[in-house]
Amino acid sequence: MTRFIFITGGVVSSLGKGLASAALGACLQARGFKVRLRKLDPYLNVDPGTMSPYQHGEVYVTDDGAETDLDLGHYERFTGVASRKSDNITTGRIYSDVIARERRGDYLGATVQVIPHVTNAIKDFIKSDVTDEDFVLCEIGGTVGDIESLPFLEAIRQLANELGRERTMFIHLTLLPYIPSAGELKTKPTQHSVKELLSVGIQPDLLMCRSERDIPEGERKKIALFCNVRYQAVIPALDVDTIYQVPISYHEQGLDAEVCRHFHIESAEPKLDRWTNIVERVRQPEGEVTIAVVGKYTSLLDSYKSLAEALTHGGIANNVKVRLNWIDSQIFEREDAVQYLEPCHGILVPGGFGERGASGKIEAVRFARERKVPYFGICFGMQMAVIETARNLAGLDHASSTEFGPSDEPVVGLMTEWLKGGALEKRKANGDLGGTLRLGAYECHLKPGSRAREIYGSDVISERHRHRYEVNMDYRPVLEKAGLSFSGLSPDGVLPEIVEYPDHPWFIGVQFHPELKSKPFAPHPLFTSFIAAALRQSRLV
Repeated sequence: MTRFIFITGGVVSSLGKGLASAALGACLQARGFKVRLRKLDPYLNVDPGTMSPYQHGEVYVTDDGAETDLDLGHYERFTGVASRKSDNITTGRIYSDVIARERRGDYLGATVQVIPHVTNAIKDFIKSDVTDEDFVLCEIGGTVGDIESLPFLEAIRQLANELGRERTMFIHLTLLPYIPSAGELKTKPTQHSVKELLSVGIQPDLLMCRSERDIPEGERKKIALFCNVRYQAVIPALDVDTIYQVPISYHEQGLDAEVCRHFHIESAEPKLDRWTNIVERVRQPEGEVTIAVVGKYTSLLDSYKSLAEALTHGGIANNVKVRLNWIDSQIFEREDAVQYLEPCHGILVPGGFGERGASGKIEAVRFARERKVPYFGICFGMQMAVIETARNLAGLDHASSTEFGPSDEPVVGLMTEWLKGGALEKRKANGDLGGTLRLGAYECHLKPGSRAREIYGSDVISERHRHRYEVNMDYRPVLEKAGLSFSGLSPDGVLPEIVEYPDHPWFIGVQFHPELKSKPFAPHPLFTSFIAAALRQSRLV
């Protein structure tokens, strides 16, 4: 019997519902339960794929090719359960489906309304693609009180009535702000937030109270009294020095035990040794390396959330602290890269779209190649590495990408068709932006004797993609003559996946996004190897 836990947030946004959901999933998993996590987003976009990273942070991509909310990255990193297309929905998707059904006549001429048609569609999504999971955790995006989230709240209220309280639970995440002039935590915002939930017919079963300091017993009792929950169900969610401490802290505060009590489940104490070991490594590293991340969205670090975590995982694997130096690539268009990159032990150029900042990224590539500094290029970062090689080693002075406009030397060009699972995928240059990328997991065959083959320890790998442009294989001979090896290719040999310099200490570019599959308890091999190379570099400086 699958049980559903609904996680809502109140008072302010960015409280960490995604992290709280992921940590609870990890705790339940440690008790031996099978879990799935889902995100219901109330915005009208069909998916986050065309949204600016400044608006929404990174776009997380699943194996089956869904462009989803970044919280799904938290879910995977904490539980190891691969997310699917069925684990993220938006108001835009819901309304698109409802309108399509109305156009087909599925509603038999009925007047289509938010209740019941939209709420039924939301409920169908929540219950879909569920097999033998013990728990499905559904995070409701936004903040209670937002007008756009009302259909989702109504849908989960209805679902609780339909499934029964023995199969459903409501968890509400709130904020207890500290007022320095008064010298106390304030519970009133939490009370008002719960009142908002009650106004739509939802009584929370458990409150998670975010706070920067310990919550006195009297305040917890006050919250329990005014919000109509048990004292034991008021769980302090205190700030911690590393996010990987969160499952441990929540368990110590009784979160997973209270969930089991709500569902009348007898369960053994969770085994959290995995998280204890990770936290010890984060807190007590044996060294430190500095990595320059040369990107274009560095003013909002959520744009590179999975990347930052994957670099941390590489540090955990090598038992070192990874200090990230975020650099806006545009600065290299007006200043010398040396002063910014010389103190760093490794350089990483991440994915991105558009010409802005591209020349700065090419300068970062050139610095890494010439100075023999470990270099890791991801997606756009691989393409810039190829263009740098073409311009500075292969004599193709006008080498560029058609993403930036027409080019006499289109070393990187727009993909219009490719194979996926034996079927031909086609795209048009002037087609819609949404859903027109090469998305999801694709196989890659590695070149025997290459560094990539050595790192992975396998001839065939599978990695997740999200890009529109591809390195033009017509230029492979001239690029390889210049010293750049194509060490990873698609199964048909048509699409380049990995390039490297065999005579460089560590220089690899990949067309895919390996950061999406890295986890603290299973660091991605490329990040583990990259940080190891940076550690060797630090000993040379």
